[in-house]
Amino acid sequence: MNKEDLLKMIREDDLNLLSIKPKTSSAITTDERLVSSFREINKFIKENNREPEPGKGVQEHQLATRLKSIRGDKKKIEGVIALDEYGLLGDEQKEIVSIGDILNDDDMGLLNITDDSLFKIKNVPEIKIDRESSEYIAHRKVCAEFEKYENLFRECQTDLLSGKRKLIKFTSDQQIKENSFFVLNGILLFIEKIGETHIDKYGKIDGRQRCIFENGTESDMLFRSLVKRLYENGHAISERSEDTERKFIENFSNISNEDKKTGFIYILKSLSNDPKIQSLKNLYKIGFSNIPVEERIKNSSEEPTYLMAPVSIVSTFECYNFNPQKLEQLLHNFFGSACVNIDIFDKKNQRHMPREWFSAPLPVIEKSIELIISGGIVNYKYDVENELIALR
Repeated sequence: MNKEDLLKMIREDDLNLLSIKPKTSSAITTDERLVSSFREINKFIKENNREPEPGKGVQEHQLATRLKSIRGDKKKIEGVIALDEYGLLGDEQKEIVSIGDILNDDDMGLLNITDDSLFKIKNVPEIKIDRESSEYIAHRKVCAEFEKYENLFRECQTDLLSGKRKLIKFTSDQQIKENSFFVLNGILLFIEKIGETHIDKYGKIDGRQRCIFENGTESDMLFRSLVKRLYENGHAISERSEDTERKFIENFSNISNEDKKTGFIYILKSLSNDPKIQSLKNLYKIGFSNIPVEERIKNSSEEPTYLMAPVSIVSTFECYNFNPQKLEQLLHNFFGSACVNIDIFDKKNQRHMPREWFSAPLPVIEKSIELIISGGIVNYKYDVENELIALR
């Protein structure tokens, strides 16, 4: 075959049979895997509003491990820093290209100056910065005595996992108290001490507090700066459930003749003719009323909370010196596993689901109230399977 025949064959190759392309690999490169992993981490944070944590399921544990691996490798950080939507790779990795970037990245409130006189230059030598003088700026530094706080952070994490503490929405500066925990920008924060406070020119409380962070650092952040940061990207952490119950019981037990009656806790039994309701074993309603119970239940057959039927009073307990709804909530938490789901329709055929009916033996319910009065309830839980009160 001569040269002309070969060229003719190539020209007439309508199916591109002679077109040779370089080989491509279907294998994912290391860089592609890194990018894919980091995008999965971003997706998790977007859906759960928090970083993945180890020990919380296989997939979440893997994401937490990957994030830790990326943070410990500068080359990996460089490969995904452009995808860092949530500031996961540290402030030192963020590119600062404008004054706006500096202001937006001010997590510690160092630039939070409410006095705009700083920007009104009248006489240069007379310029003063009252709120953030150079010797009084809140820097986050290494906590030299961090070992004193390590167990506190471990216990807080354990309580969160077990449900004894909960992440709650930050809604008020009144939530900031000594010995309280918060999450700020994904890092656990402990308020060790609140210093001397004052009222600023806007009529709000301000001052310094010593904040210990889970990563071993501390800061004397301004009160107002901390409030602002928590509103922007933070959560409060509730007290331990046992502590809340203990405080409640301490207040409840201290009753004298001069104390004021604030209401009644009651136990009711349904007199409904509905076979479904009659078939429920040990069905009792635990509730609260600030008026005599007889008065409260006189229209029970008209109210869904009473199952649209008459009820009988089994027991009543007078309450003094406290918010009785808290006692009611404590009982509901104690018997939560025994709560009965009942669908009730009112006279307008609207559906209701009363949440104060429980399936538990009457002696057990009455004993739980006695334990609340004596203060012993914090040591017990309700065993729904065996229908008895058991030690925690």
